[in-house]
Amino acid sequence: MPACAFLSISNTEGWFIDDDLVHPYLEELGWTVQNIPWNQDTDWNRFDLVVIRSPWDYQNHLTEFLRVLYKINQSNAILLNSLELVHWNVNKSYLFELESKGVELVPTIKPSFLQLADIRNAFEVFQTDELIVKPQIGANADDTFRIKKSDEASWTIVLPFFKNKVGMLQPFMNSVVEEGEFSLMYFNGKLSHTILKTVGKGDFRVQEEHGGGVIPISKPEEGLLKAAEKAMAALPQPPFYARVDLVRTTKNTFALMELELIEPCLYFRFDPDSPKVFAELLDEFWRKNQAHTNLPHATNHPS
Repeated sequence: MPACAFLSISNTEGWFIDDDLVHPYLEELGWTVQNIPWNQDTDWNRFDLVVIRSPWDYQNHLTEFLRVLYKINQSNAILLNSLELVHWNVNKSYLFELESKGVELVPTIKPSFLQLADIRNAFEVFQTDELIVKPQIGANADDTFRIKKSDEASWTIVLPFFKNKVGMLQPFMNSVVEEGEFSLMYFNGKLSHTILKTVGKGDFRVQEEHGGGVIPISKPEEGLLKAAEKAMAALPQPPFYARVDLVRTTKNTFALMELELIEPCLYFRFDPDSPKVFAELLDEFWRKNQAHTNLPHATNHPS
């Protein structure tokens, strides 16, 4: 009986985690499956698949987290997504690589060290009255700030959070508050489902943990689909799962906010078919890999 582990977080209190919805379908396919905190001492050789799902404090322990993923990658288990993709995706500078391949981004400045001059310059470059300041390595909107051009006092409050980390500067996209942020979930290269994440009252963040809401989108706009497909096609290798986050621009195009390949919430709750599809594709992926590894000179960890 094959075994699967979903990497998670030690303390799940306060988080919206719906990975358990996949478990029954994997079990019907003959799997054992369990959620395991990523930093729990574990013999990874016991598993055939280890799927990175909800280790949502990893950004605070990045070196340790990557060390655990390396151990998994060296074990008998197959890591999804691949270690190579994790390394590529962990730093948001990947966005500029996608931009070089023609993917439209939310306009972004990446300073080496965040100073007042960088903030002042960004207001001028973007010709905006509000900026978003975020870390290059981060998750869950941690240390993400919305600042106004007219409130210089707030600039100095932000800077200490970036004393030891590189910051990124973007114009505040009003459409995030007025409409929301679109997320398109891809499983094994195919679109599974689409949602619209909306901000909580008085907030600018769309995460449910910050009071955000979720609206299922049954028929995504053609422009939204094309923007997501273009971003997926620009990836350095095909991921097993991906979430493409896009926002509407003033020109009615869709700009990439982020392309999440490490531990994105996949919002299984908002598409009743998605947990079963995810389980079936995991099973299919593993069985194809097993057939491949039985061939002469095959390796256990395909790229």
